[in-house]
Amino acid sequence: MTFAGVFSYLVFFLIFGGIYAIMTLALNMQRGFAGLFNIGIAGFWAVGAYTSAIMTKGASPDQLGGFGMPFIIGLLAAGLIAALVAFLVGIPTIRLREDYLGIATIGIAEIIRLVIKNEAWLSNGVRGISAIPKPLAGSFGQNYNLFFLMIVVFIIALFYYLSEKGINSPWGRILRAIREDEEVVKAVGKNVVRYRMEAFVLGAFMMGVGGALYAHFTSFISPEAFRPMQATFLVWIMLIIGGSANNFGSIVGAFLTWGIWTGTEFLTGMLPAAYTTQAAAIRVILIGIFLEVILLSRPQGLFGEKKYSSASAAEAADN
Repeated sequence: MTFAGVFSYLVFFLIFGGIYAIMTLALNMQRGFAGLFNIGIAGFWAVGAYTSAIMTKGASPDQLGGFGMPFIIGLLAAGLIAALVAFLVGIPTIRLREDYLGIATIGIAEIIRLVIKNEAWLSNGVRGISAIPKPLAGSFGQNYNLFFLMIVVFIIALFYYLSEKGINSPWGRILRAIREDEEVVKAVGKNVVRYRMEAFVLGAFMMGVGGALYAHFTSFISPEAFRPMQATFLVWIMLIIGGSANNFGSIVGAFLTWGIWTGTEFLTGMLPAAYTTQAAAIRVILIGIFLEVILLSRPQGLFGEKKYSSASAAEAADN
């Protein structure tokens, strides 16, 4: 393989790893800092991807669209619609305890996937949406993927900065206090439901933006792209490996896990043809083994929780 080929693959790898890093930062906002057990990531990812595709595509008889809006509008609309869905989902579910919230969110994500799959007027059904416009397509020639990588890096940096600022603020201290003992926070007069809802909605906004980036980079989306294994559980593994409640760890965990996931594809590709159908299962097993090694050697993840300013209930009350 030539140097140009290796560089091209590296950029491709970093773009997908970066999109997963955005998803992991979003999950860290919900789970790491607020203690919300969201296993419906695929649903918000899909909402963001389809929203931006519909907003930016031209008129088509196959699905809703024809708005032809600029990329940045599609990106913002993806985040806002995903946040709106999270708000509507959160109204009946945000008060639920961890396991019940997890069941509710994965059920809602599956409902979203089935709606996308069956409502052809909206999403072209199982055939998916193709020819999703790329931002400034044709302006960078063979270096286009490098330009798109810069967009992804910018959004990661923006979300990382805002997450760090937010979690170091009084709002973030209250969130972490709720995660540790919400009954104590209630006792000092804070609206626990409101803070949990805010973290849930903000995380969903980030997931929607990540979904939009995925749609515009691949130029094609279908319901199969948002299956739970790749669009939910892989993100959870990234967060666990990097370290919950650590934004930097979330990003590192995303790239490291994505590297292992793509690396196992090369390994399973070397298997005899008779074992081709078992390749997907083997990849999951290899990821599972790596996760077990991390959990046994470093239960807190590679980085563990970052030591932010105090999150005691007393300080939460003062704020």
